[in-house]
Amino acid sequence: MAGDKAYSSRANRAHLRKRRIKAAIPEKKDQAANRRKKGSLGGRPLSHDADLYRDRNTVERAINKMKDWRGIATRYDKTPESYLAGLHLRAATIWISSLPAAN
Repeated sequence: MAGDKAYSSRANRAHLRKRRIKAAIPEKKDQAANRRKKGSLGGRPLSHDADLYRDRNTVERAINKMKDWRGIATRYDKTPESYLAGLHLRAATIWISSLPAAN
C-alpha cells in the first residue's frame, strides 16, 4: 500500500504488517531524526519502495482530475450506478483530452 508521509505512524505500519500488506510509506524527517538520536535502541531504518511511492502520485493526480467534475466531487448522484456512470464518463473525457490532436 502506498501512502503519504502523514500515515507513517508506528500504529499504521503495525496494522498493515498484521494484515501482511507491504507499506510504501516514507518516514517523516522528524521521526527519522528521533530514531537516529536513540542510537541502536531506535530500531532499524524503515524501508519503502521508492518506485511504488512515485506511482502513488500518478494515481493521486488522476483522482484529482476526476474530482474536477462537481457531480463526482460532491456525490450528488442518487444511485451507485449513476455515480459509476459519471466516473466512467469523466475518465473517458480525461482519456480523450490526453490523445494527440489529429491533423
